[in-house]
Amino acid sequence: MIILVKAGAAVDAFIEQLVPHLEKGDIIIDGGNSHYPDSIRRTKELEAKGLLFVGSGVSGGEEGARHGPSIMPGGSEAAWPAIKEIFQKTAAQSDGEPCCDWVGGTGAGHYVKMVHNGIEYGDMQLICEAYDILKQGLGLKETEIGDIFAEWNNGVLDSFLIDITKDILKFNDEQGVPLVTKILDSAGQKGTGKWTAINALDLGQPLTLIGEAVFARCLSSLKGERTRASQILSGPQIKPFEGDKKQFIADLEQALYASKIVSYAQGFMLMREAAKEYDWKLNNPSIALMWRGGCIIRSVFLKDITAAFRKNPELENLLFDDFFNKAIHNAQEGWRRVVAQAILWGIPTPAFSSALAFFDGYRRETVPANLLQAQRDFFGECLCRRVAGGVAAACEWRADTFPHPIAPTLFLPLVFSSKSQALTVSCSCLS
Repeated sequence: MIILVKAGAAVDAFIEQLVPHLEKGDIIIDGGNSHYPDSIRRTKELEAKGLLFVGSGVSGGEEGARHGPSIMPGGSEAAWPAIKEIFQKTAAQSDGEPCCDWVGGTGAGHYVKMVHNGIEYGDMQLICEAYDILKQGLGLKETEIGDIFAEWNNGVLDSFLIDITKDILKFNDEQGVPLVTKILDSAGQKGTGKWTAINALDLGQPLTLIGEAVFARCLSSLKGERTRASQILSGPQIKPFEGDKKQFIADLEQALYASKIVSYAQGFMLMREAAKEYDWKLNNPSIALMWRGGCIIRSVFLKDITAAFRKNPELENLLFDDFFNKAIHNAQEGWRRVVAQAILWGIPTPAFSSALAFFDGYRRETVPANLLQAQRDFFGECLCRRVAGGVAAACEWRADTFPHPIAPTLFLPLVFSSKSQALTVSCSCLS
């Protein structure tokens, strides 16, 4: 039984009505956009009743429905032999391989779909920032920008999103005006990007680009405030670009490519940590293959990711692969020029900038977190771990004016019913 209903309570309600009519070993498949914790719970609950549950991420939109989507099944692994053939025949094909394979246990299928959607947020934000730079910075028209995207789509950026973007930019309304210019600049979201960013925070993973893509949509929704701010807050005036436009456009292509590499590297970092946290055995080469066709983020770029993980399934980070290491090295100079110029113009590039900041932070052996730890220990006795020896201990920072160590107890007034009581709390760190 395949369920395709709105995620949330509706899925549980349908399953509850369905279960009494099933026999042990029967399979329930949720092909909706469910949140992975719900799929984890449903797998465990249904397996306890002798039933099998598959939470399957499905991506592709209208075109995927017609020509085959990307399908990401996970849950009760015993169900896979029974559904494998029909799923892989239904799925999109890429170079003769189905964009569908078993992802992992419990909620792994919907988790991978969630990360897919987060990466989709990042890709779309990067494209929008490139469009903004070309329009506001270089002063190009939509048709000219569409031509640039068309050219990019013949190279390393060949993808579904780049392809539809060039079509969007070249589409005129009945008055001959680019329709995109008449669309309100306030973006909506269904929440899957937010889920991805929140999970990254929960797992302590620096999913910076996707996080910024989510926040960019939040900022766009503040249309009224932004309109008022535009009349109050000043910034640099964008002057006509006097440099080599052709070279700058080439730099922008490299900046977009490098930032995409970072975004996918961060996505696979998150999935690696999730596999540890939720005890999944995720198949990275298969995940990359599933995204190569049928889905919104499908691109030629994913063939290289598939190749990287097939060459080394235990690859610690996509940036460590020789191909991507070389690609991002070659893109660096143009990437930095684009981000620097955007800052001088006053054009916001949260996705480009955060990708570059992550790259620079990740490639450094030492970062200024030593000072941060010292600050935390100064006011909260959070302890510092020394470089030599690795022993964590509190330091005497200002014994003359700042009693140290901090008294081990605090008295906090807590309200129980209508009475206020004092509670002694042992505290080792306040931040």
